[in-house]
Amino acid sequence: MNVLLQPTHPSSFSEFHFDAHNPISPLTPTSRMTTRKRKADDDAFDDNMSISPQNSPAFQPRAMARPSKKSRANEVTGRPLALPRLLETLDAQSLRQVLQTICERHPQIGSEVVSSAPRPSVAATLDVLSQYQEKLREAFPFGGNSGSDYAYNRVKQPLIDLIDALTDFTPHYLPPNESQTTVSLGFLDSATKVVHDLPEWDSHSHKHHKDDAYDEISRAWALVVSEASKKGGGFQLHSGGWDQRLAKHNEQSGGRMQVAVNALGSNLGWMGGNSGSSSSMGGNDRESIRNQLLSGSYGTNLPVRVGW
Repeated sequence: MNVLLQPTHPSSFSEFHFDAHNPISPLTPTSRMTTRKRKADDDAFDDNMSISPQNSPAFQPRAMARPSKKSRANEVTGRPLALPRLLETLDAQSLRQVLQTICERHPQIGSEVVSSAPRPSVAATLDVLSQYQEKLREAFPFGGNSGSDYAYNRVKQPLIDLIDALTDFTPHYLPPNESQTTVSLGFLDSATKVVHDLPEWDSHSHKHHKDDAYDEISRAWALVVSEASKKGGGFQLHSGGWDQRLAKHNEQSGGRMQVAVNALGSNLGWMGGNSGSSSSMGGNDRESIRNQLLSGSYGTNLPVRVGW
């Protein structure tokens, strides 16, 4: 007998068949159970994700430390500069004006400043005088006659300022305030050059400025020469060539420094100073003696007497 036996366990392929009356394919019991399990797992995962992280033990709220507030004593507000910072902003001219005003209001402070300030050097003083000279040159009009009355009226005030400064500075470098002869002579040499550079005016009424300056500087030279002659017989004047410089200054001034030259001749005439009288008094012999004294050879050629 030809009998077709049905298989005991239907194949999975035979179970997946479509019903013509049902548009959706039916699932087997095994597939339905798998689908339900996946859906349950997905719902559980969604529930876990919907829980706020703050409720998790790993995300416990912690108290945040706030920075302490700064003291309100340092609030920004306008205030004047402290004295050290204020002084840093002042230039030399402004600082001098402030200091001079304070000294005029309080004379005791002025005395303390004079006693505490360092002595001005010759170079510093000459630098100040050069600034006055520059102001005088800048005041002259361009072109025209520099010795005219018009030019004089233009430069009168800077001219007076320069001469006043020279008059005030000169006594500081004279004895007894200045004890070093070389310092005094060095300043006078440079100060005399300043007088040489003063303008010459056509009008005789304006010539007194330069004439008076020559007279004062000549008397300053005479004082220094007189004091220097008391120290070592005035050898320093000759060894430094100051007698020759003074003679040259007198020549450049047109003989207006004759007072200083006369003082040199009266104090150092025995050494052959350039006073103009050396030729009539055997100046050549005195010049020879002076050179021997300076070189230390004086008396080496003199005969030595033995006994009487």
